Amino acid sequence: MTEGRYLERMSTLLIKHARVLATMDDDRSEIPDGGFYAVDGFIRQIGPTSELPESADEVLDLRSHVVLPGLINTHHHFYQTLTRAVPGAQNAGLFDWLATLYPIWARLTAEHVFVSTQLALAELALSGCTTASDHLYLFPNDARLDDEIAAATDIGLRIHASRGSMSLGESDGGLPPDSVVEDEESILSDTQRLIESYHDGSPGSMVQIVVAPCSPFSVTEDLMRESASLARATGTRLHTHLAETMDEESFCIETYGRRPVELAEDLDWAGDDVWFAHGVFINDAEASRMAATGTGVAHCPSSNMRLASGIAPIRRYRAAGVPVGIGVDGSASNDGSNLLGEARQALLLARLDAAPNQSGGEVMSVRTALEIATRGGASVLGRDDIGSLETGKTADFIAIDMEKLEYAGALHDPVAAVLLAAPTTVDYNYVHGNAVVAKGRLTGLEIEPLIERHNELAASLLT
Repeated sequence: MTEGRYLERMSTLLIKHARVLATMDDDRSEIPDGGFYAVDGFIRQIGPTSELPESADEVLDLRSHVVLPGLINTHHHFYQTLTRAVPGAQNAGLFDWLATLYPIWARLTAEHVFVSTQLALAELALSGCTTASDHLYLFPNDARLDDEIAAATDIGLRIHASRGSMSLGESDGGLPPDSVVEDEESILSDTQRLIESYHDGSPGSMVQIVVAPCSPFSVTEDLMRESASLARATGTRLHTHLAETMDEESFCIETYGRRPVELAEDLDWAGDDVWFAHGVFINDAEASRMAATGTGVAHCPSSNMRLASGIAPIRRYRAAGVPVGIGVDGSASNDGSNLLGEARQALLLARLDAAPNQSGGEVMSVRTALEIATRGGASVLGRDDIGSLETGKTADFIAIDMEKLEYAGALHDPVAAVLLAAPTTVDYNYVHGNAVVAKGRLTGLEIEPLIERHNELAASLLT
């Protein structure tokens, strides 16, 4: 060995005897009695158990389980777990819902952000999520995006932390109250700081920063352009809400003389480094332009139903070639953070949307919905190291025991049962080869004290 150097021992993981291992690779291979061998969080070999090494530092026998790539959440607002089922917001559309909740959210502190992040990520982890993108766009009092990033470390999920922003308050014609907007120089400066401090674009990275003005009705055109320039100068991605409601479409036409997608394009918000949340009201021509530039969409079916916003044209997107992922969206407009349940909701809503036009045509399949929740999410987030179980990719996987009440009678097709049967919690959730959930419980923290403190903080916001 060369003097002054040493060989660090590599950690190994062996997954074996899965009832079915659904890889979501290019061929959508499903391997009975399957498994894989990983070294330092990256898959080295995958296939039937009989073809894999026989030992490793950690060996997990999953003979009654379906194994899938970890699910990817492409749009969320973690802090909104604190304001679920708030009276006055329960039956409102988007704009009235926001008007009700903004004054409450103006009371957020650093502790609110930290605890709500842990609560949301705990719920996501137990529902099969291994990578989550969050959109934090207001920073009152002492709240910072740093608090969210610190909280995520304890849970162990990959996080794409979006430095959101609002600069257009009520006094300037925007929707948010002036108390929750920031000046644009401070927004851009803090975004630069966060990128320099936390962003990691390397394979297997646990934290990436996203540049994410909130929406066309809460920031100026200048901030949208400057944000796009900053993201491209730093190699980070761009995210915002777009075309979520008819009210937003009317606002954009009346204020800017353009529909939301055209407005975004004119502000340099088109490309394979951009994805929009919702994208409900987008026509054929706009979908074609998005496909041509690689601009993606986070589909949030439960939130769109909850707020009576509409049904996103997922069949149109997929036919055109638009990258599509799943997002649970804010836990005050869902009102949950169950990603497995959200994938199921996407499946069912797509079938409902197709019903009047079927005439014997195809409906969305279970495996297509799972593809959107895995490969689709990876594409939307611009990552080629997650989203499928393949040699060279990360050992991000979930395992669900099929010998549960919910799956009784559904073993004819265990992979389909994951979404067609009632959604439940996963039994195992590994990120980069490390257990986040084992035997149905979180490994990184005690959930009961977290729930207690979260409920105390939630109550404090409304008193």
